[in-house]
Formats: sequence, C-alpha cells, structure tokens
Amino acid sequence: MNVALLILVIFFAASLGLGLWSRRGKDMDMEGWSVGGRNLGSIIVFLLLAGEIYTTFTFLGASGWAYAHGGAAYYILCYGSLAYVISYWLAPAIWRYGKQMRLLSQPDWWVSKYKSRTSGTVVAIVGIVAMIPYLELQLAGLGIIVNATSYGKISTTTAEWCGAVALVAYVVVSGIHSAASNAVVKDIIVLVIVVALGIYLPLHLGGGFEHLFQQLEGNGLPDAWAKGGVSLRLSENGYDMGWFVTNVLMSTLGFFMWPHYFGAVYAADNPKTFRRNAVLLPLYQLVILFVFFIGFTAALALKVVPDGGANNALLEIVTQELPQWLVGLVGAAGLFCALVPGAMLLTTCGTSISTNLYKPLFPKASAASARIVAKVSVPVVALVALYLLFQGGQAIVSLLLLGYAFVTQLLPSMLASLLKKNPVSSWGATAGMVVGVLLVTWFSLDSSVYHDGVTTFGFLPDPLQHTAIGIVALVANIIVMVAVSAVTPGSRPEPDEGPAPQRLATVTGG
Repeated sequence: MNVALLILVIFFAASLGLGLWSRRGKDMDMEGWSVGGRNLGSIIVFLLLAGEIYTTFTFLGASGWAYAHGGAAYYILCYGSLAYVISYWLAPAIWRYGKQMRLLSQPDWWVSKYKSRTSGTVVAIVGIVAMIPYLELQLAGLGIIVNATSYGKISTTTAEWCGAVALVAYVVVSGIHSAASNAVVKDIIVLVIVVALGIYLPLHLGGGFEHLFQQLEGNGLPDAWAKGGVSLRLSENGYDMGWFVTNVLMSTLGFFMWPHYFGAVYAADNPKTFRRNAVLLPLYQLVILFVFFIGFTAALALKVVPDGGANNALLEIVTQELPQWLVGLVGAAGLFCALVPGAMLLTTCGTSISTNLYKPLFPKASAASARIVAKVSVPVVALVALYLLFQGGQAIVSLLLLGYAFVTQLLPSMLASLLKKNPVSSWGATAGMVVGVLLVTWFSLDSSVYHDGVTTFGFLPDPLQHTAIGIVALVANIIVMVAVSAVTPGSRPEPDEGPAPQRLATVTGG
C-alpha cells in the first residue's frame, strides 16, 4: 500500500466514522433526521450552504473546464456570487415560513402555499430528477479522484461503489447530521489544498502568474486547446457570449431552487445567519480562482489530453508533480468534496419521497412508517445514480448545467407564492413547471440541440443560438403559468392562515 492510498483509507474511515457518530444525542424523528431539528448553528449552516462552492464539481469540473474551454469557465465564478445576493432576501423568507408551517422538504412549500398535493408531487419529482444527475456527478468525481490519487490501486468503479455504500450507511443512520459533521473537515482541508495548489503549480510550472497567462494567450497553446480553437477568452465555437450570459442567468436563478438547499435553510436556528452568509459567501467563492489557475497551468504543462478527458486535468498534473503524501491529501480533499454534498442530496431525496410521494398515497401512514420509507429510499436513489453513471455519464459541468435547467423551472411559482396576493393558481403553477421540465428533457435528449453543456437553437438569432436550455424552457414555463392561471382563477390559493402543521396532512387539491 503506497502512502497516498493509506491517507485515502484513513480519511475515508474518518468520514464514515464522523457520519455515523454524528447522530449521538440527537432526536432521530423525521424532523431531526431531515432538517436537524431546526437548530443547526450559524457555522454549520454556513458550511452546508457553502457546499455548492466546494464539491467534486469545483475540484474536477471547474479545473477541467478551465483546461478545456478557457474563458467559458469564468461563468462558474459569476453565478454563485449573484445567487448569494438574491439569498439575502430569499433565504430568510424561506426559513420563516418553513419554521411557521414546520415544513420538512422543498415540495412541502408548494403543498402549503398552493394548497395542492399535485403541485407538491410535481415539485418532488422535478427535484428528484434534478438531484440524481447531481449525485451522479459526486460519485463520478469521487471515482476519478480516488482512482488517480491511489495511482490506480483502486479502480474507479470500486471507489464509486465504496463511496455510495458509505453515503447510504451514514445517511440512513444520521440523516442531515452526517453532512453537517463532515462539512467542517471538508472545508478546512479543501481550502488549504486548493489555495496551496493554486499558488504552487503556476509558480512551479508556469513561471509565475504573469508568464502563465502570457504563454496561454501567445502562440504556445497546448494541443488540447489548439484543436478546438479555445483561448482564455470566450470562443465562437458554442461557448460564446450568449452561452455565457444565459448560463450565468440560469444558474443564478436556480441556485437556491435545489431541494437540498431548502433542507439546509429549514435546518438553521436563526434567519440572521443567511444575511451574514450572503455577505461572506461571495468572498469565500473567490477561492475558485485558484482552481482556475490549476486548470490553466495544466493546459500549459500537459501536452496531451489526460486519460479520461478534461475532468482529469487537475489530477494528472498533481500525480505528476507532487509527492505521494501530498497526492493523498489532495485525494482526501476530493473525497470529502463528494461525500458531504452527496449526503445532503440523499437525505433530501429520502425526505421528498417519504413526505411528498408516499404520504399522499397513504395519508393514514404513521410517522414511523414514513421515516422507514425515507431511509429505505436512500439506497434506492444511490443505486439509480450508480446505474446511470455506469451507463456512461457526461462531462461534470454538463451534468450540473442539466440539473440547473431542471430546478430553475421551480422558480416562477415559488417567487409568485411570496407575494401577499398570489396571482398564480395551483393549476397554473403545476402546468408551467410540467411544460418547463418536459422541454428541458426533450432538448437534453436531442444531441443536435444539446451536447457537452452547449445548446444550439437554429430558430433563434445568431447571438442567442446557444441560449441555455433552462432559460428557453423557463420562458415557456412562465407563459403557460400565466395563461393557465388566467383561466383557473378559482384555484388560486387563499392567504395563509398561520401555523398549522396538520394542514399538510389534509391538503388534497390539484
């Protein structure tokens, strides 16, 4: 066993132990399992909400995108900062209403706001459909990281299975607490590793930052870029200004529509947490610049595309240039980047399936049986994600963009529900979401329209031909939502009546 593999095994065991231990002294009823009893402290909530910044997407996707597509990678730095500005007002509103109504899942919001089980079911299905590619992304990244940093001693498939088993074990036992306990370790190790590599590699291999960028913008573009005509600027080959602006917009609008974010928001003990986070998290996200530096250095230093494609750029350069013990720490950081968001995703999927799919079908089911269904759903969802992964996945960034395209379809009816007098009917909200999701599905399955994160809509003017699929679907979503609401005024929700947890169990409307 080499040193890198030994370090990986130690950190994997530590993650599993932390996840299982985190349930000690906690009430593991449905509320405790899914949203931590609504009393997670400010630091833990900060780290859970920061989870989107530092996942395997950051470790592999962002560096690989910088390596393969140059300036297109800058979109990653933009959308999170903009989304956190929106969260300054949005997250406290979600928290207050969630606490008042004792909501457990994202679909509960629609059930309560629109007095409609149908809307809640649609939101649950959309959320699960979006989260499975996101979970697939985490497992794919984990497999790539462990395989590379163990120098091939652990196969990608074995690593993916081990990661899935660990996630299932501690999510079933500890729920959201498993993610919370590992989040602290994850952010410490990831920040140290990313900043260190982002400074060392450009100085060591690029001759310094100024020389690195001069080389990349000069005549010395590596083969991986030169063949595609890509540079540090936006290209004309799909990843153009239209692609950039619309994907930033889509990702910003969809950022807090991920179901696991609602769970993290519900879990907080104080709404002031979110406004502090909205100020600090954009600064926290600047660390992604160091990930770009790693990708740009790889583009200069690697003369051929790594095995496995651009996703492996960071790991290829790390295993070539660093000692084994440091490679092991890089692998450990990547391991936590997959396991923490993976735990949040599985907890949220289990909660949605139990609360918003099982309970409507069996309204007389006991709280104990609902909790069992939530936990049984966890391995099922993990197996589905593994199955799709083994069928052949897309590039990591492409998977994430597809997930954002789905969850963005929830935004119009969610924003409308915040108004004092909601003009959108339950049928309008449901119809709009369904149309948006169907369009995203249709576009994503058509390779002539969607490939490697780029869309091509021939019916649009040239500057807009590469508009994000989520934005095109969102426009159709809003049109249908408004039109259906206009002809179904009788199904518009009445103003909320105040705290009534029992109301969720009695809502039946469409």
